[in-house]
Amino acid sequence: MKIISYNVNGIRAALNKGFLDWLKTVDPDVVCLQEIKANQDQLDLSLFEAAGYGYNYWFSAKKKGYSGVAILTKTEPDHVEYGTGIEYMDFEGRNIRADFGEISIMSMYLPSGTNMDRLEHKLTYMADFQKYADELRKTRPHLIVLGDYNICHEAIDIHDPVRNKNVSGFLPVEREWIGGFIESGFIDSFRHFNKEPHNYTWWSYRANARNNNKGWRLDYGMVNETLKDRLKRSVILSEAKHSDHCPILVEIAE
Repeated sequence: MKIISYNVNGIRAALNKGFLDWLKTVDPDVVCLQEIKANQDQLDLSLFEAAGYGYNYWFSAKKKGYSGVAILTKTEPDHVEYGTGIEYMDFEGRNIRADFGEISIMSMYLPSGTNMDRLEHKLTYMADFQKYADELRKTRPHLIVLGDYNICHEAIDIHDPVRNKNVSGFLPVEREWIGGFIESGFIDSFRHFNKEPHNYTWWSYRANARNNNKGWRLDYGMVNETLKDRLKRSVILSEAKHSDHCPILVEIAE
């Protein structure tokens, strides 16, 4: 099972930049999208169906043009869960999960902490999501949580750890949380295979950051430890340029 996760920074903008042609070339089984910034009725779903993703599920924020997640898949899931049941999370359209047999795949878009109010919101979300994931794994142990976590875990995951030590996305409290999330029973699938520096998934649009590879690794494929022996591959697809993020790919043996 080949799974892509991609913060598209607006699905309609990504479509205009050739997203579907790229998707057909990569040919994943399941696609997790974040920051879709659109409602389902604003999209021509036949485009996704023509690309081979006859089953597509959209969970948008209540606020138009903001946030939102989706899952596209070639095969019909056994069940799709829209949101977490936690109202403030679901208001912003940040979680959607599809179950395929014993494997559950979630697309998650964790908030950014752009100011003090949003940082407090992010910290609350992080704590509540940890509890939610702990409870969910009691019934769905083979859980994969892919998406934009808006956190760099280690200094290796950010181009300038010294200057960014007090910036949201690399704050000690955020790094501690994502470390604890991993320790609770998840594998950072990319780091499972690749320990090298200078591997990023997001670049600012300013100062030619992407061409200079001054980036942040904000996007993760977190795989529950129960699937460790089935992990085959986890890579960053930095050549895809439909967004300020790039996609990640995780492959699991079926």
